[in-house]
Amino acid sequence: MTDTIIALQNVSKWYNPAFQVLKDCTLAVPKGEVVVVCGPSGSGKSTLIKCINALESFREGEITVDGVRLHEKGVNLPKLRARVGMVFQHFELFPHLSVLDNLDLAQIKVLGRGKQEARTKSEALLHRVELSEHANKFPGQLSGGQQQRVAIARALAMDPVVMLFDEPTSALDPEMVSEVLDVMVKLAHEGMTMMVVTHEMGFARKVAHRVVFMDRGEIVVDAPKDAFFGDVGNERAKLFLSKILQH
Repeated sequence: MTDTIIALQNVSKWYNPAFQVLKDCTLAVPKGEVVVVCGPSGSGKSTLIKCINALESFREGEITVDGVRLHEKGVNLPKLRARVGMVFQHFELFPHLSVLDNLDLAQIKVLGRGKQEARTKSEALLHRVELSEHANKFPGQLSGGQQQRVAIARALAMDPVVMLFDEPTSALDPEMVSEVLDVMVKLAHEGMTMMVVTHEMGFARKVAHRVVFMDRGEIVVDAPKDAFFGDVGNERAKLFLSKILQH
């Protein structure tokens, strides 16, 4: 049986008594699978993925990530987050640190790696995302696409079992989107377990195993990629696709 890295069972969340942002969400992501999460703005996509990394709390249900049960008291959240790579819409790099130092920091502080071991890992990852020549620059000296690739490398430096992406290309100029997606495609082909909130349907067609469509806080479609882009059978998802695929 395939190992399940992420499991959500009947997860619900409210921002206030009148606004339920997640409604009874159930989802499983096996090891090595790429799941794309899409849907209109305000559908709960980003909230869902942030709950998986315990950046947002949830009121009802259960979430288990790599055997760690987030719904139980006393969960070691730093240990969890060290195993779950997270890449945000905005790059969240430390502006006063060089690119290499940005990659070294968490390895040393969280994983306890020695400085030379961390530096060797950082240099290898910068080569992997094709940014070796920018190693000693500061984030402000890089383009948005380059900064996002540094953010991906920083997440990979922690040797995560899963990578979460929250609209990683939405803040980028169009010409920078492909360089970030290319890195993500390589990760998918290497077998990284990934959950990606995105409107990039070309990426979904290329590498997703499944597509999850959310609307008004609910998971209304969870289908294999070919079924989703074929005849998904859900009118709300069909309307969403018809609009997004026009562009």
